[in-house]
Amino acid sequence: MFLVKETLYFNGDILTLEDELYCESVLVKDGKIFKVGKKEDLLKLTNESTNLVDLHGKTLMPSFIDAHSHFFAYSQSLLQPSLENATNFNEIVDIIKKFIKDNNIPKGKWITAANYDHNNLDEKTSPTKGILDEAAPDNPLIIKHQSGHSGVLNSLGLKELNITGETENPEGGVIYKKDNQPTGYLEENAFINYVQKIPLSSFEEIIKSVKTAQDHYKSFGITTMQEGMVVSLMSDILNYIKSSNMLELDYVGYIDVKESDVLLKAFDGCIKNYVNHFKIGGYKIFLDGSPQSRTAYMLAPYKDSTDGYRGYPIYKDEELEKYIELAIKNNMQLLAHCNGDAASYQYIKEYKIAKENCNSNNDIRPVIVHAQFLPKDQLDDVKKLGMIPSFFVAHVYHWGDIHIKNFGFERASEISLAKSALDKGITFTFHQDSPVIEPNMLETIWCAVNRLTKKGVLLGENERISPLEAIKAVTINASYQYFEENIKGSIKEGKLADLVILDKNPLKVDKMDIKDIKVLETIKEGTTIFKL
Repeated sequence: MFLVKETLYFNGDILTLEDELYCESVLVKDGKIFKVGKKEDLLKLTNESTNLVDLHGKTLMPSFIDAHSHFFAYSQSLLQPSLENATNFNEIVDIIKKFIKDNNIPKGKWITAANYDHNNLDEKTSPTKGILDEAAPDNPLIIKHQSGHSGVLNSLGLKELNITGETENPEGGVIYKKDNQPTGYLEENAFINYVQKIPLSSFEEIIKSVKTAQDHYKSFGITTMQEGMVVSLMSDILNYIKSSNMLELDYVGYIDVKESDVLLKAFDGCIKNYVNHFKIGGYKIFLDGSPQSRTAYMLAPYKDSTDGYRGYPIYKDEELEKYIELAIKNNMQLLAHCNGDAASYQYIKEYKIAKENCNSNNDIRPVIVHAQFLPKDQLDDVKKLGMIPSFFVAHVYHWGDIHIKNFGFERASEISLAKSALDKGITFTFHQDSPVIEPNMLETIWCAVNRLTKKGVLLGENERISPLEAIKAVTINASYQYFEENIKGSIKEGKLADLVILDKNPLKVDKMDIKDIKVLETIKEGTTIFKL
């Protein structure tokens, strides 16, 4: 960290994201944008202690704002073996065995492995408990799907969590069984509920991983990050993180609406109010699963479905309506995970009903998280209700080819309707849902601008947007999502000096080169917190 009270930036592309898109120089004082204007005028306001920064043609712009991720889960993933590059069951087994050996894991200790994707495996399915027993015969083990919506336990893991042939499916989730015995595969609420019962790593390991994860976010030019689902199990560690002054970035948590009574008390004092860079921003709820796992709740069946399968909802309408009314009455923003078009339709419909029932003027700026299959015929209601789609647009690249397989080219082309939303005048944001993928904002901007899959397929040509509009989605639009548009998101006098320096201007390079731009420096409230 490089602490400077006053800095003048000049001689580069200074991208403000205000009506006057560029400015010649910026003077930062006491953590805020003090003045924007010509260098010769701002020099008159400086003194001998002012730090003069010649950008040498580099680009200065507002720092990136993470509209949705799971920072704590991302930090924990750094302690786990990654299965992201595994291409078959044997490689999964080998990676886990090597992790146990290299880290001298004692018998009986839980092991969590992250980021396998059955779509990338030769077997095109998830391994069973028997395969995982071979990987970790003496340790309870869970492997998490990259979507974050399913996972597989080995036999010891099932035993530790007391999952048997008699264990019933929770509402909105499935414990898969064969011959009346669990296979180890858990989906949606079954996975989410049981994974919370797995013991956390040691306190020392957690704190170290949190610090490392924060360094990663800083290196991507991010100065505001999110905890997309705060549950009771996390309350003690999050309060410690808050009180220990280890946060250099603003960290906004959204509490599980089902546990809101308990969690509001646990975080008393930082509800919608930053304390040492941490605050609770509102509530979170899951309404469906993931399209690549074929659990997103759809209006029409998945391609090649023989039984009309179209995923399933997590909540019944009346339950969802109750939670939305709670958010409106408490004037708490509500983030709802909606991947499928049926899930977004349910959220929009029930928000409209709840708003009428509450007869309240509270504007909670409800967020449709992921909004992947939010269709065009729902956009008018989104606009009218003041809802904010936060598109996981990088899905086009990372899973676009899988979506073509699961939905057909035409339906897959209509994920993340950023251009359609823009044409309707809807404020939208982008995110990476880390740890699903890295919090790489420049890759996300590239995805929104080019819309290419990993195989090079142009998916949704008419939904491509300009680099400028893509940048706004992760800066000024994201500040609006957080109710922080008056203090963040652009270079304007009086706003926080949350800035990033890039080696190239994303508005001037070839569109295909945007993802290769480097973050050179990240600045939080006038202080450099990362420098390449």
